[in-house]
Amino acid sequence: MTLTVATWNVNSIRARTERLLDWLARRAPDVLCLQETKVEDDEFPRDVLQAAGYHAAVFGQKTYNGVAILSPNRLADIEKGLGDDPGDTEARLIAATVDGVRVICAYVPLGTAVGTDKWVRKLEWFKRLRGFLERNAKSSDDLLVCGDLNVAPQDRDVARSDEWRESVLCHEEGRAALRDLMEWGLIDSIRLHHDGPGPFSWWDYRQLAFPKGNGLRLDHILCTQPMASRCREAFVDRDERKGSKPSDHAPVIATFR
Repeated sequence: MTLTVATWNVNSIRARTERLLDWLARRAPDVLCLQETKVEDDEFPRDVLQAAGYHAAVFGQKTYNGVAILSPNRLADIEKGLGDDPGDTEARLIAATVDGVRVICAYVPLGTAVGTDKWVRKLEWFKRLRGFLERNAKSSDDLLVCGDLNVAPQDRDVARSDEWRESVLCHEEGRAALRDLMEWGLIDSIRLHHDGPGPFSWWDYRQLAFPKGNGLRLDHILCTQPMASRCREAFVDRDERKGSKPSDHAPVIATFR
């Protein structure tokens, strides 16, 4: 038996519902983590997804952020938020257990500009996520951290590294924050199967970035060692960035024994 897990920043579930349904019909993942749904919980399209055979755990927010986990199987032990700050109302993390695997869906803050307060908050968010793992899990667990982490880990994850090096997506402080998170005990599923350069998962809508190949790998499926040892494949579904009204992100997919 296998478990197929995907993560996808859909950049508005309202705008992408039909594409999502078509993609689910084609790919039929066992778990799909969504980011930037941008709707409150009562406006999430549960009915159409249930009709397509998927349960949904949802943590929504009007206009901004929003995360969800979909599965045709039961979603157990659902948890919303990092749990360390009652004043934090941003919908950026949801966790659930599916078939014995703990799945964490995360949408890390962009950071806006290096050196700003929002940049500091991005770096702190990575520390908070590591704290969440330290409080709630062990690196020996069957566990996945999936989502738009808004960091390209290395230069091989960026088509034009010189162009992006000082940006919030590639700056060394952000990369160091991601490395610190992974040192808890997480392994990059893509790098188990691809040496690079690429594959890329995000292309800016502007300046014809996608047809020009100006991409970055910002979306990740990170796994503990027990899951990494069972990872059969991992790839970016690049074709989903094509066509009418795509998200600026493509789905990342990994399959585990």
